[in-house]
Amino acid sequence: MNLSKRWLAEFVQVEDTDRNFAEALTLSGSKVESYEHEGAVLENIVVGHVEEIERHPDSDHLWVCKIDDGSGEIIQIITGAQNVSKGDYVPVARHKSVIASGDKITAGKLRGLESRGMLCSLSELGLTVHDFPYAIEDGIFILGDDCDKTVGTDIRTAIGYDDTIVEFEITSNRPDCLSIIGLARETAATYNAPLNLHTPEVKPGDEDVNSYLKVDIEAPDKCYRYCGAVVKNVRVAPSPRWMRERLRACGVRPINNIVDITNYVMLEYGQPMHAFDLRFLEGNHVIVRNAKAGESITTLDGEERELGTEMLVIADEKKPVAVAGVMGGEYSGIMDDTNTIVFESACFNGVAVRRAAKGLGMRTESSARFEKQLNPDDCDTCLRRALELVQLLDAGNVVNGMVDNYATPKEPVVLPFEPEWTNKFIGIDVPADEQAEILRKIGFTVEDGKITAPAFRIDIEHQADISEEIARFYGYNNIPTRELSGVAKATLTPRQRFNNLLEKTAMSCGLSETQTFSFISPKAYDKIRLPKDSERRNCVTIMNPLGEDTSVMRTTAVPSMLEVLGRNYSRKNERAALYELATVYKSNGIDKLPDENQNLILGMYGKDYNYYSLKGIVEKILSACGIAEYDVEPKKDAPAFHPGRTAMFTVDGKMIAVCGEVHPAVLENYGIGTRAYIAMIDVEYLFEKADLVRIYKALPKFPATTRDLAFVVDADMPVLKIEKAISAATGKILENIELFDVYQGAQVGENKKSVAFNLRFRSHDHTLTDDECNSAVKKAIKAAEELGATLRG
Repeated sequence: MNLSKRWLAEFVQVEDTDRNFAEALTLSGSKVESYEHEGAVLENIVVGHVEEIERHPDSDHLWVCKIDDGSGEIIQIITGAQNVSKGDYVPVARHKSVIASGDKITAGKLRGLESRGMLCSLSELGLTVHDFPYAIEDGIFILGDDCDKTVGTDIRTAIGYDDTIVEFEITSNRPDCLSIIGLARETAATYNAPLNLHTPEVKPGDEDVNSYLKVDIEAPDKCYRYCGAVVKNVRVAPSPRWMRERLRACGVRPINNIVDITNYVMLEYGQPMHAFDLRFLEGNHVIVRNAKAGESITTLDGEERELGTEMLVIADEKKPVAVAGVMGGEYSGIMDDTNTIVFESACFNGVAVRRAAKGLGMRTESSARFEKQLNPDDCDTCLRRALELVQLLDAGNVVNGMVDNYATPKEPVVLPFEPEWTNKFIGIDVPADEQAEILRKIGFTVEDGKITAPAFRIDIEHQADISEEIARFYGYNNIPTRELSGVAKATLTPRQRFNNLLEKTAMSCGLSETQTFSFISPKAYDKIRLPKDSERRNCVTIMNPLGEDTSVMRTTAVPSMLEVLGRNYSRKNERAALYELATVYKSNGIDKLPDENQNLILGMYGKDYNYYSLKGIVEKILSACGIAEYDVEPKKDAPAFHPGRTAMFTVDGKMIAVCGEVHPAVLENYGIGTRAYIAMIDVEYLFEKADLVRIYKALPKFPATTRDLAFVVDADMPVLKIEKAISAATGKILENIELFDVYQGAQVGENKKSVAFNLRFRSHDHTLTDDECNSAVKKAIKAAEELGATLRG
């Protein structure tokens, strides 16, 4: 909806900047999309007077004009237009001016003579002949008597092309704001300014409208009210400049006085109107009814349209003459020889209009308003306003009276006035008197503990609607911030926080998350070499699976991870490192729900990854969970893993994780042509053993001492076993032990390996002496030798 601020000023006076106006209306609930100034692009164009005009000596079509532009000197401008005469008042684009197209006009020479500007046509001002019907479309615009002819006046001011246009976004529940008066009402309430509404007055005419027109409503559920009036001796002519300006500012093209009156009332009151030529209304009888089977109508746009029996039409005694609320028929318009017309002001059911417009594949300005459900109480007022304008513009002779068929009167909406409820609902503390005053200034009636909504507020239905009105004029910015009542203060459970920790740790180690389905194919157990008698084959079977490939709930997530790794390998991805927090299901028979447990499964392949990469990530995850005491032992009975390259992590004698290289036969089953590595971590047991309490430990005050020890041990000796033995033997002064080298070769013997450790000693209360460190080293060597290790020289 475009609002002309000049038109608005007729109803309410506002002294504020355009920016503040837009912000104020937006905050009070009428959202402003933008605003613009008419003719803003025009620069340095003024009213000029043609003092002299003569032919150009070197051209048979150019004219040399002497122009008084109000600058104090007569300037020379050369034009090719043939409609300029001495004494005319014309728009003069001076040197260094800008016209509507954005082109800059500067002084120059034409055929050897100086031209210090340009005379402008309507198009060069951004206007058309609809704005000034007496102008010539392809010639210079000669200002008429309806313009200010003061020489030197800015052309925008002189021709009324200086309005401010504000564009509003009107929601579908506020059709009353699709009008100048509706927005004026909102503006007056926002600025606490008086609202000056005009009451239409129609001067008495002759004859009686009932001798010209009869109205019957056969579908009162779709047509609530129909008002009609007659104007005879119609005199079709251009509208006055003030009306054309207002229509143009609101985005409506001026046509002629009769059509412009209907558009003017629509914009002013929000009520679409229509004018029928009485000659084509058979029997002078308007019948509002549903279309009959097989009926069609040729609308004003020249298209013949088939009508459905559910569509509401305006008909005479023989045929439909308009689709109600959408568009008139081809003979319902105003023609040059029209003598007597019928003005229609009606209110239709919004849903019926919407369905008819959609069914016919057409949406008009009229249907866009009617479908939002207009106020039937305004029909007679709008009709009187149209008749008043007819008399004001001398567009015809008004016949006395109007035909008013109010078939379905609208019942007023009455709600209890409960200021305490409103305060509690919004979270404010506004006195009852102030709430009542807010409601009254937007048209509500408050008395005897009841609120009566104005008829034009079709959106008011509940107490919450009243609260919204109080809130928007009290000021949304003034409502104190508070927590919503009844909203749960949601926090993560300990298990959710733990799962987040696992995922963040996995991602910090360079793994990417994957998510797979919990149902798999039973053949997947064969692909991972699971024994036929394995308990893991006792799984939950889905009764209505999508297919065989998704027919059972998985008891292990290894097939799911291998499927993803295999898919990545087949897509030529050189490397992949993935994790999934996967749910597995243990069957408890058909009568009980299965146990649902989570496993953290890791998978990787590529030249950057090996067994130690995976083992390090598992250790990192255990460390993040506060688990420092665990054992690592070889595991040779995991069918999906390589028997000599797999280890299990145990805590208190129970397996918590297994990691290793995937068995070559399993790799072949999944089409993976390179080494791949898998780890499974029992999240349930990990959560049970996790210690997430972090205790502050002060930085050491005394220096550390390091020693390196290398031992030759059996090739299958777990390094962790040696580390634990050394740690137990050396006591509290051993701050850290770290494996930094493993070597196998002829120098250490067959089935042997050399392992080298770095030991860091430190005391928290004094500087260690050499004797203390040497004693601890001897204990470490002895503990290792008791496991069969030999100290390397």
